[in-house]
Parts: sequence; structure tokens; C-alpha cells
Amino acid sequence: MELHKKRILIVGGYGLVGTNIARLIRKEYESIKLILAGRNPQNGEVLAKELTNAETAYLNLEDGFELSLYGALDLIIIAVEDYKNILRETAVSNGIACITITELAEDISPTVFLSLHQTFSAPVVLAAHWQAGIITLAAKQLAARFSEITSVETAGLYDELDPVGPLVASQVDSFVGRALMRQNGNWQFVDAKENARTIRLTDYSSITGYPMSTLDVPSIAAFTNAKNIRFDFVTGKSIGSKNGLAASHDLYIDIEGVLLSGEKTKLRAVISDPKGVSHLTAVGVFLITEGIFGLGGQSAPQQGGIYLPETIVSTANIMSRLEEFDLHITEESFN
Repeated sequence: MELHKKRILIVGGYGLVGTNIARLIRKEYESIKLILAGRNPQNGEVLAKELTNAETAYLNLEDGFELSLYGALDLIIIAVEDYKNILRETAVSNGIACITITELAEDISPTVFLSLHQTFSAPVVLAAHWQAGIITLAAKQLAARFSEITSVETAGLYDELDPVGPLVASQVDSFVGRALMRQNGNWQFVDAKENARTIRLTDYSSITGYPMSTLDVPSIAAFTNAKNIRFDFVTGKSIGSKNGLAASHDLYIDIEGVLLSGEKTKLRAVISDPKGVSHLTAVGVFLITEGIFGLGGQSAPQQGGIYLPETIVSTANIMSRLEEFDLHITEESFN
């Protein structure tokens, strides 16, 4: 692959999430051209100089999106809200791969229906999972240990001391609302506040979480067929803060079922990013970017279409891969 010819447009490219994405790509792939776009491109000039082989560009979705202004593109990473789907539909129409990270489960139908009417010649990755799919990728590797899974309960703990950009800040207040869950095999939208869950943390304290319609729920259902699946959003003191360090972002995965050995068990994995929520999201996007281009030992998809993080990123050894980004992972089992 001629990486020196690859060009990636990161919309929101100098925000906290976009900055982390750009730095991760640049650390591993110096020859990929990065275009950091947003409404105030001057705010990204220092970052562009730091990265090298990068530039800033003006882009205000309220004014529309003129693709020709940004040159030939191989991938558009959408790290902003795009309520009109301008960026994704432009990517589809022009055979450009794209990654979206901001939609809830009930928001993806326009893209799904578009894929049934129009041929996608490049991958369109729906990555509005929590942290762009980290939970789902890890859950898929863990699920391979089971012959039968009855329940998968996941959660993301957000520490208010964790600095976030305007993208995440604008979303937090809307996280607890109407949520998609699977209960006893039934798919249902529920009132999050009426379906709270008590979650045991790593220090054995408890905290209340509220269900949220991330794409993790239908994704995990697709490869586990578990009858009970939920993702909960939690606000509280993170592992990092409790240890007197910077706020971390912590992910909890609890899988209950029967192991391949025939033993019934409940397996817990905790993934903690000491660099916080924006960095963890960027790790997810980075892994998907590698999957699209066939980097990092992966094979590039042979055709366009709709993809999910777990269908474009290899999960066989995803836990050890995540540790390469300085994520802390612990596991424990309860019989």
C-alpha cells in the first residue's frame, strides 16, 4: 500500500478527540497526509506543525461541504455532530471511506436504508459505540471463551475531572434518556431513569448506572445472541482519581454464561485509560483506520459497504493490542 498517497480528513481535527486521533495516526504512520478541519482552523495550526505532513482547513457544516476544497481523500473521520449526514453521504457518493462516532442506535437508519438503495464502493464504519467500539471489540474476544452466553452487562464510567471537548460536553446531558436494551430476549426502548443498575466498581464500592443506546448493545447481541444485554453510563470517581492520579476513563464488561469447558461463570474485564475519555475514543478510531487501510497486520476489506468496529478490526488478540496504548486491563471470574 502506498501510504504516502493516503489523505485523511479529520473533521473536528484539532478538538480533544480529533487531536488524539491525529497524534495516534502520526505516531505510527508518518507518510499519511492529515487535514485537520473545523470552523476555526487557526486553532489547529500549532498541532499541524507538530504533526508535520499536516494542514488545517476551514469547514463549517452550516455552510455545507464542498469536497473539492480538500483535494483527493481516502478517509473522512467525523469527530463532530453532523445532523444532516452531509459528510457521510458525500463520502458514499464519492467512494471515500468514512468513520462516524456520534450516533445512538436509533440514529443509524438513514445510513442503513441508503445502503439498500445505493452501492457503497468504500467502507462506511458506524462506530458510535462507546469509545468507538473498545467495549465491543474486547467483549468479542472474551465471548470466544464461552459456548453459551446469557448476559452481557457493560458500562462506561465518566469522571467529571476528565477534560473533554465540546463534542462530548454537548452530549453528556443527553446520554440518560430513552435507551435500547435487550431483556429476556426482547428488544425494547426503556426510560433510562426507571431502569437504573447498581454496578460494583474495582474497589468494591457501588455506583448507579443508567442504560444508553450505544451501538454496543446490538453489536454484542449479534455475536453472542445473549438474551440480556445493556450498556450503562456512569458518572463518578474513576480509578485514576481514586489513586490520586489524573482522571481515567473506565470500562466494565461482565459476561455470564457457560465456558467452553462446560463451567458456568461470570467473567469481568475492566479496561482503564489513564489518559481519559478523549484518548480512549481516539484509540478506537485509530484501530478502525488501520482496519480500513489494511494496516497493523490486518487485511483491508475487499468491498465497500456498512461495517462495524468488530467487523473491520481483528479481535483475536485485541486485549494485548489495547495494552500497547497504555490501557490497563484486569480480569476476574466468579463461579
